[in-house]
Amino acid sequence: MRQVLTSQVLLLLCFSSLGFAVDRAKFRTCDQTSFCRRHRDDHSSRLYRYRLVKDSVIFHGIPEKDEKEPPADTGTLKTGLWKSLQKNLGLKDAKDQAKGPDIYVRGTEPTVSGLLVNTASETSTGLSEQLNWAIYAMADGVMRMRITEVYGKPGSPHEKARVTYDDLVLTPEQMSTAGHATLIQGPASEGQDNEHVAMLSKLLPPDANLENYMALLYGDSESEPGMILVARLSPFSVYLFREANMQEGPIVILGDQNRMHFEVRRTKQGAPKQEEKPTEEEGKKESEKEIVGYWEDGLAIYADGTREEKKKVEEDHRKLTEEEQGELDKKDMWEEKFQEHHDSKPYGPMSIGMDITFPKSRHLFGLPEHASSTVLKTTHGDGAHYRDPYRLYNLDVFEYELDETMALYGHVPLIVSQSVATGTTGVFWFNPTETFVDIMDADGDQSTTSHWMSESGVMDIFLMPGPNPSHLYRQYSKLTGTMPLPPMFSLGYHQCRWNYKDEQDVYTVHGKFEEYDYPYDVLWLDIEHTDGKRYFTWDKHTFPNPVEMQNTLAAQGRRMVTIIDPHIKRDDNYYIHKEATARGLYIKDKSGNKDYDGWCWPGSSSYLDFTSTKVRDWWASQFAYNKYKGSTTSLFTWNDMNEPSVFNGPEVSMQKDLRNLNGEEHREWHNLYGMLFHRSTGEGQIRRNYDEDVRPFVLSRAFFAGSQQYGAIWTGDNKAEWSHLEIASPMLLSLNVAALSFVGADVGGFFGNPDAELNTRWMQAAAYQPFFRGHAHHDSKRREPWVFGDETLVRLRKAAMERYALLPYWYSVFQEAGTTGMPVMRTIWMQYPMTELMYSVDDEFLIGSDLLVKPITAPGVTETDVTFPGTDIWYDAERLNLVSSIAPLNGYENVRIACPIDAGTPVYQRGGSIIPRKLRLRRSAKLMKKDPYTLFVALDASKKASGRLYMDDEETFAHLTSEEYAEANFSADFSTHAATISNSASVGDGWIDNVLNMSTDRAIERIIVMGIDSEPKSIAQDEEQVQFHFVPENRLLVIRKPWVSALLDWELMIAF
Repeated sequence: MRQVLTSQVLLLLCFSSLGFAVDRAKFRTCDQTSFCRRHRDDHSSRLYRYRLVKDSVIFHGIPEKDEKEPPADTGTLKTGLWKSLQKNLGLKDAKDQAKGPDIYVRGTEPTVSGLLVNTASETSTGLSEQLNWAIYAMADGVMRMRITEVYGKPGSPHEKARVTYDDLVLTPEQMSTAGHATLIQGPASEGQDNEHVAMLSKLLPPDANLENYMALLYGDSESEPGMILVARLSPFSVYLFREANMQEGPIVILGDQNRMHFEVRRTKQGAPKQEEKPTEEEGKKESEKEIVGYWEDGLAIYADGTREEKKKVEEDHRKLTEEEQGELDKKDMWEEKFQEHHDSKPYGPMSIGMDITFPKSRHLFGLPEHASSTVLKTTHGDGAHYRDPYRLYNLDVFEYELDETMALYGHVPLIVSQSVATGTTGVFWFNPTETFVDIMDADGDQSTTSHWMSESGVMDIFLMPGPNPSHLYRQYSKLTGTMPLPPMFSLGYHQCRWNYKDEQDVYTVHGKFEEYDYPYDVLWLDIEHTDGKRYFTWDKHTFPNPVEMQNTLAAQGRRMVTIIDPHIKRDDNYYIHKEATARGLYIKDKSGNKDYDGWCWPGSSSYLDFTSTKVRDWWASQFAYNKYKGSTTSLFTWNDMNEPSVFNGPEVSMQKDLRNLNGEEHREWHNLYGMLFHRSTGEGQIRRNYDEDVRPFVLSRAFFAGSQQYGAIWTGDNKAEWSHLEIASPMLLSLNVAALSFVGADVGGFFGNPDAELNTRWMQAAAYQPFFRGHAHHDSKRREPWVFGDETLVRLRKAAMERYALLPYWYSVFQEAGTTGMPVMRTIWMQYPMTELMYSVDDEFLIGSDLLVKPITAPGVTETDVTFPGTDIWYDAERLNLVSSIAPLNGYENVRIACPIDAGTPVYQRGGSIIPRKLRLRRSAKLMKKDPYTLFVALDASKKASGRLYMDDEETFAHLTSEEYAEANFSADFSTHAATISNSASVGDGWIDNVLNMSTDRAIERIIVMGIDSEPKSIAQDEEQVQFHFVPENRLLVIRKPWVSALLDWELMIAF
């Protein structure tokens, strides 16, 4: 019989677990996964050859504009938590509102549809296999291709459409159809435009049969070049061209490698007989020892205090015969076993796959989260870097390893291609089931092929044509939403540990930050603050006065965060469990009748079904102050373990044949679970306040496409090793490629004990990552900034001060991301897409467009090489001197830079930019709110610069609901002897009447100009002289106390 772990056993296991690497035996590879094995196998691929039936093609055209007007471009108003809350509190599942035969699909209407048939001489079912095919021509050049089973036949396995989750991921209110569309079918015939047919002919190979092709010409306006989608009927494939440069060839190709693979549902009769497999309970009997629990790595804990040993991983690289491979393909189609876990697979094989090629591109990015480089490496073919495909399946991987394609905590099925020849293109494979992706160099040219393989679902592919990064991220944001502006405090420093043990510990840590003038904004509490891992409770012995504790910190401008995980302790005296059971809110076992019982931190636990609207609404209601006793307005939330993590489950997660409240298998929605938990928590934080006007802050470990709408993400349980500091930037950049901007890696590493140098370099680097938190395992030594000694404390505090000084810039870049979709933390190619030699650079990055950061990630380093994009000049952001001029034709310049540890992370400001800072040292962001700004003006080669500053109340939704915001647009022109620095302010209607009274709170006390050739004669504002100081050796002009306001228009006149 299982029991809750004793503290002695728990402590023993915590100590013994440190130092171990990931237990590979706990996690499946492609070879151990039947659908991945089938898709990768040439024998299996011969069972799938598709033809688009020409006579079945229907051109639906474009709906009248009054039927669906394009959505207004209102930035985060149309997406994010604020909109999500308004849209979803009707408490009725979106599926109930759907129209048409496929009740799950959302978005625009199809433009063209038809029928695909499998023409292979032998099919996997032995039956005729037909598929529905539809193309959706969308605004901004986006193309959606959706392939589903032909459903509707009563009594058949595919009587109903396969379940999808458009309503939980896509933002249909932002999606609109193209302005026009024309179907072209060759050869020329009555009713056809001969010019269009001639155009189609030019796009095809010289020996192509025109009868075997059709094309869709679409775009936003017939007067401007649009997109051309060409479909080859047999064998079926799709090619997308940009009309403006169609002779350059397609920008993306689907299916021409003959890897399209769609396993239609079938009856089990006639299926290959499977060998008898023990159930999970029978598997447990194999151990003679009594199991009393499980640890986070999924290994059993025995009654005698010992633990299960890791199983040895044995890999067989022997090449199988074709007959052996065929038998292996048939194996596990109807049920599957991994270790002691049995997957009943009641619907049999349902996998889908497609090859997607990016012509003339060797640089693909995306597919987070993996502990690997930002640029995707090859996984298949001769010379492949990896043996296994990139795996997308949210898992709690204990002590994960680096340079791996193994699945981690969250995933986004998005690839972005960057190429000088084809520009920026993207593919969003909208499928939340387990997915593998192979990356292969295409034969004969500089193209790259991705091979997507998903266990179930439908083929729903969005092609985004760019042609540059800003266009692509606008396109993607209209599919999955943008990031709402977080509260300002959340951009400050967060101090966390598993665990601050009691209220006195909290007060001591807080007091030390005060004593050492070290800025921080949030203090965090891990699972030990609760009453026996019962979330929404407090341990009355260690935290008897939580409200007083929170109020004490809040009075000095600080907030608190408590952890709330998705596993619910099965205790009938625990009100959350009791109510969830009574209301029937838990995920069910495979029978669909009994609440699922898994194992996590509290011991025996059940898990809420967050795919259900009523469950999400109920969960959100638990954050009300009268329910979450001891919570206040200054308390926010951390969602961990939401992959979901189940210690005794397969791969430390749930069985795939569990059921949600709609009866849908867990395999169908696994990768959505963490995002939906994250979303519901954020909605709860909004609803807890009467006016629902305070922005939430929720950190999550698991994620999926669309998670950018719901809060911050971190990279999980990293280690206190230099290699983990080094991989942090590539991992965070990959997350930003997938439009997840509010991301960070724990400072110092979660496991282990960093020395002073590692901790310092990590703090210096993390000050320039979007989410900035220090965190540590409870067995790690204390590592608050002051424990390393005075010399290290000074260095750490300097790094934190750099972060706080730049908060106005960070906030402005976050607001830009929420409006445009462009990431906050950017790869170099996002800003310099034509500089090919910098595509693979991921050890340096940009914050917005104007700051270049090069973290130091190795011990003993005092010099480093920084690569600067050559189309701009760059200034040292601390010393303010010019370090890189415009480079020659190769587009970049390498400069050797001194970087002693006292100097911090090398950071550079782009010439042509104006960056606002606040230079008065305060202890939190809240205390800085009315501090004046200093503008740092970095002149470009033409002696000009510009920049922006976004301002609002920093904590409510008033910038959306009441237009209470302002934007300063600064410009500088020193190209003549009559130079100017000016501001053009844009003030929202909610602030306009009070702008004069507020202007002193947004004052500018100093302007520093870099790149000045000579000393000015005078500086005046409204004919009044302004003080200044010129530093000739640094070509620096310091304008003192102009006392102009960021909320008002003004101009400084500089005479030379």
